[in-house]
Amino acid sequence: MSARQELIRAFQHTRSFKWDPGKGFILASGEVSPFYVDCRSLMAHPDARNLVGALAHEVLGDIAFDCLGGLELGAISIATSISDYVFRATPRRAWRTFVVRKQVKGHGMGKLIEGAINPGDRALIVDDVLTSGGSLLKSVAAARQAELHVTHALVIVDRKEQNGRSRVEQEGLTVVSLLTIDDLLAGARQSA
Repeated sequence: MSARQELIRAFQHTRSFKWDPGKGFILASGEVSPFYVDCRSLMAHPDARNLVGALAHEVLGDIAFDCLGGLELGAISIATSISDYVFRATPRRAWRTFVVRKQVKGHGMGKLIEGAINPGDRALIVDDVLTSGGSLLKSVAAARQAELHVTHALVIVDRKEQNGRSRVEQEGLTVVSLLTIDDLLAGARQSA
């Protein structure tokens, strides 16, 4: 079984994907969707984190970057899982991680981005789910403001809703998704 198939099964096993075509679920945007994707719950499981790292390592291929991160809170476990997996698999490939705060820290150094970054670094932005693209775009803006070079974004699941992918691509980014909502729906139907 491929890492992709195993990740689809992990969503089922951890009950991190729900489908209710009748009632639906209210999203952060206020819109209603028949799908609920809970990557925080998924990423609470070490085997699922390992699968995310393995699949990301596979799909990122030869994309060159120095660091990866995204908006708190969801991106922290994703970036760390990918960085750790890739380091174990290819020790010469040490991708540093960072996190973008939702708002500037009100004390200390007053940073918006925390982690191991340097101006000019090539950065990969990660997020759990792509819906409208708002979280990714916020992270991209903060990274670019910190003088990071951002050309790619990776998400665990592309919901294929609210034109999220096209909104992100309009900012000059290539979006890589480990899974789509179609994959999760097919997996749910198979296990029913």
